[in-house]
Amino acid sequence: MSLEGKSILFFAAPWYEDLELWYPKIRLEEEGAETVVAGLGEKTYQGKRGYPVTADANVDDLDAADFDALVIPGGYAPDILRRSAKVLSLTREINAAGKPVAFICHAGWVPISAGIVRGKRGTSVGAIRDDLVNAGMLWEDSPVVVDGNLISSRTPADLPQFSRAILAALR
Repeated sequence: MSLEGKSILFFAAPWYEDLELWYPKIRLEEEGAETVVAGLGEKTYQGKRGYPVTADANVDDLDAADFDALVIPGGYAPDILRRSAKVLSLTREINAAGKPVAFICHAGWVPISAGIVRGKRGTSVGAIRDDLVNAGMLWEDSPVVVDGNLISSRTPADLPQFSRAILAALR
């Protein structure tokens, strides 16, 4: 089933994890979805591994109702993104609408700051396990964890499972 007509929001900020943005973005586009990369005002963001991404929009100009899902890549970007009130409100609104909120590696910091992980199952890179547990998440060491509309993965090694879970949630 094609994802034609679906619009997926990706957050980006400096030092995002290159593969964690590009791999699911390309997979979603291959299935016909439109992807929108939104940042905090800069036109281009450098990835941790040196690959740039051009922002399509500023988060301040977006409405959560315009998107069918949210994907949050890891890297160092989530630590910057979680300081934005608009990033957190978009995350909360997309979650409250029951739409997929997918996060990988260090990206769990954004849902933590948005207050949407308490009582949910999920995973992350081991470095932020304590952060998620302290925020009330039931953390497990699995390639991908799906709990309702929340989809989480650990590292770039889990991108195939992560992307398949996102695609399944949108079909």
